[in-house]
Amino acid sequence: MEHAQIIPEAREGGGTDPETATALPRRRRGRTTLLIAGAAVLGVLAGTVTGYAVQYDREPTPLPPLAQPLPAGPKALAPDDSTTNKTINANRWHKTDDDLAKLLVEAPGGAKVAGTGYEPADAFAAEFFTSPERGFTNLVQTGFRRVASTVWSQDDKVFVKIRLLQFQNRSGADDYQLDQSDYMSEEDRAGNAGVALPGVSGGLGRVWVDSKADERPGYLPVRGARAIARRGDIVMDIDYYDNRGKIAERDVIDLAKRQLERL
Repeated sequence: MEHAQIIPEAREGGGTDPETATALPRRRRGRTTLLIAGAAVLGVLAGTVTGYAVQYDREPTPLPPLAQPLPAGPKALAPDDSTTNKTINANRWHKTDDDLAKLLVEAPGGAKVAGTGYEPADAFAAEFFTSPERGFTNLVQTGFRRVASTVWSQDDKVFVKIRLLQFQNRSGADDYQLDQSDYMSEEDRAGNAGVALPGVSGGLGRVWVDSKADERPGYLPVRGARAIARRGDIVMDIDYYDNRGKIAERDVIDLAKRQLERL
């Protein structure tokens, strides 16, 4: 849209009559203006071409030296009998890629250790899930990698089993941790919401102590507790039982914290 300019009409005597003022379009640029602008553009182009020609005939200016020398990296070595996946990926290796069983917390002094090591995936599914086939299929689908465990007892009263389940990625570990945690508040499980593990953020760790002990005629009252927490692609799953029917929540929390520190 053209901009308009108010130009009052001249009246006799050289004055201006406001009542007869009209809106007229601003004057367009004429040919003279275009010629001047074209000449200016040609001058700029000519200067640019001349500048390139002068630079072309000059010797290149060397770049200043780097402020610091390049870091010296290790020399590449040919593989031999000592070459392993760990040595090849030394810069990306994490301690959880090593022997997972080494990360299990040690049993306290005086405890009887029933065993420490790896569990086959099918044996774990058969023991852990009410439907072993479905459980094993679910583990495979979530990228299950391996499980290391340790079992001990103290004074024939306290019985503990710690499992470290490792998955191919955090997503699989997250699925396991959430699925197992979701049903712990049900009546036939802990029967309560549990408590958060101190120092573990975002709901990634929780401890449940059963609201009721399992009491049957002819048997000692057994109370259970469970701790579940995720750290990266590993889920810590602790089962804790006392056949006198009493469990101090602090004991389970302290054990879970010690195990998480190993991860």
